[in-house]
Amino acid sequence: MTVSNPFNAGLSYRSAGVDIDAGDALVERIKPFARRTLRPEVVSGIGGFAALVEIGQRYKEPVLVSGTDGVGTKLRLAFELNRHEEVGVDLVAMSVNDILVQGAEPLFFLDYFACGRLDVEQAATVIEGIARGCEEAGCALIGGETAEMPDSYPAGEYDLAGFAVGVAEKSALIDGSTLQAGDCVIGVASSGAHSNGFSLIRKIVSRSGADLKAPFPGGTYGAATLADVLMTPTRLYVKPVLALMKQVTLKGMAHITGGGLVDNLPRVIPAGLAARLERARWPRTPLFEWLQRSGDVTEEEMLRVFNCGVGLALVVASQDEKTVLEHFQARGWEAWSIGEIVPRPEAAPATWVE
Repeated sequence: MTVSNPFNAGLSYRSAGVDIDAGDALVERIKPFARRTLRPEVVSGIGGFAALVEIGQRYKEPVLVSGTDGVGTKLRLAFELNRHEEVGVDLVAMSVNDILVQGAEPLFFLDYFACGRLDVEQAATVIEGIARGCEEAGCALIGGETAEMPDSYPAGEYDLAGFAVGVAEKSALIDGSTLQAGDCVIGVASSGAHSNGFSLIRKIVSRSGADLKAPFPGGTYGAATLADVLMTPTRLYVKPVLALMKQVTLKGMAHITGGGLVDNLPRVIPAGLAARLERARWPRTPLFEWLQRSGDVTEEEMLRVFNCGVGLALVVASQDEKTVLEHFQARGWEAWSIGEIVPRPEAAPATWVE
């Protein structure tokens, strides 16, 4: 007599939780997004085992500059609000802004999207945001990885990572080595909290009992809700800064991410020098005022966690200050002279705010 064995029931990858057809459908969905971002240097893009990019002949001593990052716990808000395109833009901005401050032009970007079960519509929305960020930064979305891993993520949730590569002429790399006392520090406005400090932001929202879907407290952002303000994507500084580099010499740049001005600006300041910043020189937006008030956050903590309104810091010679400010203002972006480079006093930090 033959006894049936339940363990011999036909298993498939789909029954184990991985849908290959959904992955293929996603690739087809995102090809038009990626196509819009192509640059002349791209030899082959999405669809192969790897993407190919050549470095143009205009570089004599090309240096590749790379960066990788994620979106952090801002993703928790994306899940709660079912808003996914903004974090795609954030993902691009966090990496391309980092390589920009080295003086590099972003060439291409790859993403990593990991989930428990692939929701094609949700993933396509995220990647559409990634493509939007790439278009805004002028870099090509040439590929990535979609990993469907059953039992690894709760339903409806995912994780993101991004990787960007840019190129710069070796002689034009920006590393802060030419900074000197008397140089001017320019702060360029952020678009909001960007993608940093969201563990604290979510705690503030929870403790304050604020309604994410209600208009921002006080109505200072018009009809925008608290969710709209918090989910505003990270500003992409690439194109305006690359244009500025053709006009003036940028001695140092810092992307103001986690750690704020006081931890990020020191990364480009040589030994013996410091940046003395004056808090009164730039306005604090209603968002950061609300976060500080609602969370009873100290000024020191605000400056170490958030960008506090300054998403990018530039160091230039004092004679270039006016040119830099006018450059951003002509594009409708706020920028301010927020401090200067000074000899570093003994036992003083590399950056402080007065």
